[in-house]
Amino acid sequence: MGSFSLMHWVLVVLVIVLLFGGGRISSLMGDVAKGIKSFKKGMAEDDDDVSPPRPVNRIEGQAAPDPSVTASKEEQKQG
Repeated sequence: MGSFSLMHWVLVVLVIVLLFGGGRISSLMGDVAKGIKSFKKGMAEDDDDVSPPRPVNRIEGQAAPDPSVTASKEEQKQG
């Protein structure tokens, strides 16, 4: 049960051409090529529009509250 031989692939391609017709397959391949070109163009435009990252707003001089310290203070008040 190995891979398909060359004769199997020729038969598969022949059946596909008979089912869909040569003109339809060529138009599908043209549409695929247009899609690839459009994708590449979109990726190139994205690279050009890269803006520098925005700075992060920070509160200077104040540390973020530690949740474990806050919880232990509340336990002391209740106990």
